[in-house]
Amino acid sequence: MLDDLYCAKESEVRGPSIRGLYGTPTAPLPFLSGVVVRAFVLERPQGNVIVYNAPGICEAATEIAALGRPNMLLLNHHHEAMYGKPDLEAPIWIHERDRPMADMPISDTFSERHMIDDDLELIPTPGHTPGTTMFLWDNGDKRVLFPGDSLWVQGGEWKAVLLGASDRSAYLDSLALLREIEFDILVPWGVEGGAPYGYEVSREEATRNLEKIMARLRRGENA
Repeated sequence: MLDDLYCAKESEVRGPSIRGLYGTPTAPLPFLSGVVVRAFVLERPQGNVIVYNAPGICEAATEIAALGRPNMLLLNHHHEAMYGKPDLEAPIWIHERDRPMADMPISDTFSERHMIDDDLELIPTPGHTPGTTMFLWDNGDKRVLFPGDSLWVQGGEWKAVLLGASDRSAYLDSLALLREIEFDILVPWGVEGGAPYGYEVSREEATRNLEKIMARLRRGENA
């Protein structure tokens, strides 16, 4: 079933509730012990959108459909394709630079920063993968940032995920861009088991956390 994330005790965000945001059941991330992933449904008057691909979409397909057929499923990066196409009718979109590595049916691609309607912004942030793209949703109360794997929280500390195939320079440029973007809630793709699904932050806290990551990457660290 979908978690009504603004009242589910087991999946609390560290901060106030988020109207219109629903999360699927979690599933283990195969290559990182203790980390789970989920997808999120954005309930919008202009049409619902699913952010991230995860097995929980299939588990909650009936509930997702009951909210209204999704207009699209947005992939942050091609690693999400490891879980395959969900059993749900929704066009799947990914950045054009990650399309060749996404081993699942893709309906269409995007390439540039742009808005979907007046509430959802697609922000390409290469580094983790060439086409990694973050999504910024304004539900009228809060600005929710979905960074995929580019940002996650481990032991209370924001971290990057720089892999062997990642681009350190592009990652740093993307983090510098992110310092200029205002958001209230950070909602990564993966979290530690038992951790909240999202984190409320002030502009100052976000900037401080991003600059710490950038300093580590400049020192040659990978997180």
